[in-house]
Amino acid sequence: MAAGALRGLVGALETHRGRDWAVRALSYGCQLAGGALPGPAGLPGGLLAASAQLSSCRTALRLFDDLAMLRHSCSYGLGPEGEDALVRGLSVLCNVANQLYYPCEHLAWAADVGIVRAGSQKWWTRSTALWGCALLLGILRSLRILFQLRRKLSQHKCSSSSPQSQQKLRAQVKAEVLSILMDAADLSNAIHWLPPGFLWAGRFPPWLVGLLGTISSLIGIYQASRGANSEEK
Repeated sequence: MAAGALRGLVGALETHRGRDWAVRALSYGCQLAGGALPGPAGLPGGLLAASAQLSSCRTALRLFDDLAMLRHSCSYGLGPEGEDALVRGLSVLCNVANQLYYPCEHLAWAADVGIVRAGSQKWWTRSTALWGCALLLGILRSLRILFQLRRKLSQHKCSSSSPQSQQKLRAQVKAEVLSILMDAADLSNAIHWLPPGFLWAGRFPPWLVGLLGTISSLIGIYQASRGANSEEK
């Protein structure tokens, strides 16, 4: 069992997505620990610096994510015809927001390193706003799917449906609830990183940003591992 778990971990870390989740969790974990420990110097300062460097590493790696996102958007298109119209519309809008997010972040990064002569802050704000919009659309989509699943579960309880189908529906409900929690945690941080004056922008202490990001990352890692196990079966 231990050998199998180790192979699964190594296999996940060898993929771009798996490594990104690991770096993300480590970055937010360092921010959580650095913000919670007393004093800005010494270990707390080192942990916060490590968190910033890991975050910059992820930003640089996202320079190569545009085409993967474009392939996903084109593959989904306007959504399958059998899918709920509201879910399809929210999914398309979410894909558009995610697609526009990448070039805005790339321009912000290029301005920071001096490749382009432009103010980076406005591009960071735009990329964060697009990320927040995508997260909000994802939450709304998951709520709509959750509503449909709950209705199906009620119908199955009144009928003589098999326990396997009910178990499958409950697993889908659990996945959507976790997605909502993950996106809500990220959305809270996204709003914090917007310019001050909008809701709670700029008001979170570092440890709270780290806590929300760690929760989101752990949920993402759990869902990714569950998805990989399902594919193996």
